[in-house]
Amino acid sequence: MVDKFVGTWKMTSSDNFDDYMKALGVGFATRQVGNRTKPSLIINMDDQGMICVKFQSTFKTVEIKFKLNEPFEETTADDRKTMTVFTLENGNLVQKQNWDGKETTIEREVTGDGKLIAKCVMGDVVAVRTYVKEA
Repeated sequence: MVDKFVGTWKMTSSDNFDDYMKALGVGFATRQVGNRTKPSLIINMDDQGMICVKFQSTFKTVEIKFKLNEPFEETTADDRKTMTVFTLENGNLVQKQNWDGKETTIEREVTGDGKLIAKCVMGDVVAVRTYVKEA
């Protein structure tokens, strides 16, 4: 089920990401970098079901490894320390991060036209980031 997410994805658009980062509590300088960066998203899975998600850009590379439905400690690109869990819901890869009594959800979906859409939700703020698969 995760197979459709495996590969290297290049960001093509990012909508409302600054407001999303503000809602997370990300500072101004980090938001400026975050808004200019168009990271690649690299997703792999090994034989034991361990999934590796790497966010790679000229500014910073962050890699997380996890198994579905198993909570783990994550240090995010903006240095938040979260308790994170990934699940599969209706064919979408859903990431929930909890820290300091707050929660954000990032739902990744592969669309019929082969794009990966990441919907980032924090309270009533929604950002949408679109990726296309590299050959």
